[in-house]
Amino acid sequence: MNVFYEEDGGFKVGAILADNDTSLQVEAPHGKRSKVKTSAVLLRFEQPALSAFMDAAQKSADDIDVDFLWQCCGADEFDFEKIGREYFGHAPNALEAAGLLLRLHGAPMYFYKKGKGRYKAAPEASLKAALASVEKKRLLAEQKQTYIDDLAAGRLPASFKPLLSQLLYAPDKNSLEWKALEAACEQLKLVPARVFERCGAIASPHEYHLHHFLFEHFPDGMDFGAVSAVVMPSALPLAETPAFSIDDETTTEIDDAFSVRVLANGNTRFGIHIAAPALGIAPDSPLDVAARARLSTVYFPGDKITMLPPAAIDTFTLLEGDARPALSLYLEVDATGAIVSTHSLCECVPIAANLRHGELENVFTEQALAIGGIEHRFGTEITALWRLAAQLQAARGKADAHEQQRVEYNFYVDDGRVRIVERRRGSPIDKLVAEMMIHANAEWGRALREAGYIGAYRAQTGGVARMTTVPTPHDGLGVQQYAWSSSPLRRYVDLINQRQLLALFAQAAPVYAQGAPEVMAALREFELAYDSYGEFQRMMERYWCLRWIEQEEATELDATVIRDNLVRFDRLPLVIRVPSLRDAPSGASVRIAVSRLDLWELSLQADFIALNTAPAAG
Repeated sequence: MNVFYEEDGGFKVGAILADNDTSLQVEAPHGKRSKVKTSAVLLRFEQPALSAFMDAAQKSADDIDVDFLWQCCGADEFDFEKIGREYFGHAPNALEAAGLLLRLHGAPMYFYKKGKGRYKAAPEASLKAALASVEKKRLLAEQKQTYIDDLAAGRLPASFKPLLSQLLYAPDKNSLEWKALEAACEQLKLVPARVFERCGAIASPHEYHLHHFLFEHFPDGMDFGAVSAVVMPSALPLAETPAFSIDDETTTEIDDAFSVRVLANGNTRFGIHIAAPALGIAPDSPLDVAARARLSTVYFPGDKITMLPPAAIDTFTLLEGDARPALSLYLEVDATGAIVSTHSLCECVPIAANLRHGELENVFTEQALAIGGIEHRFGTEITALWRLAAQLQAARGKADAHEQQRVEYNFYVDDGRVRIVERRRGSPIDKLVAEMMIHANAEWGRALREAGYIGAYRAQTGGVARMTTVPTPHDGLGVQQYAWSSSPLRRYVDLINQRQLLALFAQAAPVYAQGAPEVMAALREFELAYDSYGEFQRMMERYWCLRWIEQEEATELDATVIRDNLVRFDRLPLVIRVPSLRDAPSGASVRIAVSRLDLWELSLQADFIALNTAPAAG
């Protein structure tokens, strides 16, 4: 005798070896023996043969029209044997009964299981909803496969185009498009960006990295939209002495300029002139809201995203050949180098020239200063400014005759080709500009503090730098307070400070009262944005370093060991790990082989070749 029984949510058959009333000892067709409760048995049969029973029962189940069966069942709960007699028109045999059970059990949308061999037909509304869900899933599965096939063939599905950035940078992992992309990636053994590259949706790794940043920080795009026209302020006094600026070749937001004038009493008056966009950008105006949203200009090799729209920059940048509004700090210095008086005012400053690093670096050198002359049309003024800068540095306690000049790098990108140019940080040009800015920021910070006006200060104590509204020392610079005020075209906190300074020097009420929530919020958000923008700049510099290696077809480069297997390439601001480098002392010069460069992941595989030199003693 054989039995058809239910176990673990499914049906099985077996030959009875022993009947113990409440349980049976059965042997499965494949020989496994097990104990089965009598209550689990649905059918007992002799024929057909046990080995062929399940296949035959499944064939019988497949022949049953499930829709017709559902219509036969009515609304009440039923026993499978009873419905079998109605469906087949006779008492079903073992195969028919088993097939019926398989069919009932295999169609849970049509029939709800109510107990051993008992079922109930699903209500019509529930069945329709379930069938619609199944159909929807079928169609989605077909659509998903179509997406996968398209992506694998290098075609971008039309529905992916508006979702491209989201799929790359913040995917909804429950969406059909992501599931299809994930499956295509697994099939092609590629990351999503490379799959989209094959489809022509991403032009280059540069576009991929840039759009990632824009997706996170500029979701509405880089355009400013419609902003009101900026009007040049009028009725400002004209400065007596023309000024000149000193900037990198690519600078368009020229915030600062300098003037030098010998007075009748023999003293020298030095002017530090800062562009004054606060005169034309009212708080909460559309232009202010746009600047507040960005908080800073974003710099990266080959391009930048300005804090202010081009029209505002063109109006207030200290452009040569024109007189531009500026907040000026004047220092009167006597023959000994002592500052005998200081005063600030808002005025219109004639800009005689925008000097660039490239034209100055060859003439404005330590050697030229040592022999007492700079061969330049502004050589006398630059020399005087240099001497003042040295005195200001000494007054901060930061003068050092053996000041280290670290190397920095400028990136110039033209039609996809990159030049990476070494530049000494701490050169005479840098020291002159830096000292003038440090003095202006410290002096104006002091003025705000003494007047009780709230300001945005950059503080550093215990080696930690932060933004604060409290006038706090900046230990690194050696000043009692440092209010960022010298870059109002490029930093929103400088624009805040300039509004306060303009009010202070005009003897007006402050624009922002103590504890102003908008200032506190701007400082918090500025720090976050400034850090994010800096990280993006470093990432894009790493990209262009790798592009330079690829562009120059460099296979071997020299590097300097930082520590362990961490090295910094010579002539490139690129730091990587070289796993094969062992036991080389810090400072050692090594020869490195580069290979397997990946611009998408910004990675580079490198191998140690040889030790060039040992580090210098001491």
